[in-house]
Amino acid sequence: MSQLTAEDIIQPHWWEKSLVGLFLGLTLSYLLVGLFAWYGPGGIDAEFKVQFNMWMVSPLWLSIVAFTFMFKTAGQAFRTLFFLNSVAFGVFVFLRWVI
Repeated sequence: MSQLTAEDIIQPHWWEKSLVGLFLGLTLSYLLVGLFAWYGPGGIDAEFKVQFNMWMVSPLWLSIVAFTFMFKTAGQAFRTLFFLNSVAFGVFVFLRWVI
């Protein structure tokens, strides 16, 4: 049986990955739910949409946190989630400007 190298082991970065997933995952889930809230069916004033949006933050956030541990390093997780946050925020600002 072959030994795993330090680069192949995922465990050493779990603390940093947890923090990246918690903070950037929360902001990404807020941005995704915000995009759906403003630009989804019925717009922001749709009936029953407020409750749905409120309950969708947690499953999205927990999914993002869980998938954060699939990155090899915390730096890679940070860069990817930061990029996704930037894209989601850019789309939100662009749509607010256009519509």
